[in-house]
Amino acid sequence: MPVIIWINGGFGAGKTTLAQELHRRLPDAVVYNPEDVGIMLWKWLPPNGDFQHLPSWRELVVATALSLRRHHADTLIVRMSLIRDAYRAEILGGLAAAGEQVLHVFLEVDAGVLRERLNARVTDPKYTDWEQAARELGMTGVDEMVAAAARQPAGTLLLRSDQLTPAALADKVLAAAGVQRPPLSRPQAHRQSSGSSRRREPEGLDGPDGA
Repeated sequence: MPVIIWINGGFGAGKTTLAQELHRRLPDAVVYNPEDVGIMLWKWLPPNGDFQHLPSWRELVVATALSLRRHHADTLIVRMSLIRDAYRAEILGGLAAAGEQVLHVFLEVDAGVLRERLNARVTDPKYTDWEQAARELGMTGVDEMVAAAARQPAGTLLLRSDQLTPAALADKVLAAAGVQRPPLSRPQAHRQSSGSSRRREPEGLDGPDGA
């Protein structure tokens, strides 16, 4: 069944690593990074803070995801933080309204682990200034990102990326998405402990906006 797997979570939560593991198992899937849409817009518009504030970015993110999924892959893997509630609802709601099946995954991580991961990031010399700005933004928003886990909508697959290996995370995502995959080329990683993943229940969906 065609599906869009949206990997959400704070900076340093492990979205890229999980996307890579999923793509390794699903080589025919397309991996889409909406950050590239923001970089494209900044070629034409003066860079000004977070491009998620641009209505054009949010509209193009939805349009690009729909086009990629419909024309190029049954499974679209998207890795992008959507911490602000209103933006998440606009984008994921737009995909669902267009008839797409969306599995929303949120990676939970302890604040201390997030800070350690951000400090340990290696900067690409070609993008030193941009990556430094992203790191600083991530550091200032760590507590907000951790708190956002409690505000995720019903149906969200909540996973502890500081307790599960990338392989175990991928196992859970694929099971929740119902995606068929070829057999693993190596033995599966050790089984995850119980309680490291959960589905957000319907109660208390309308939390405050995370802006």
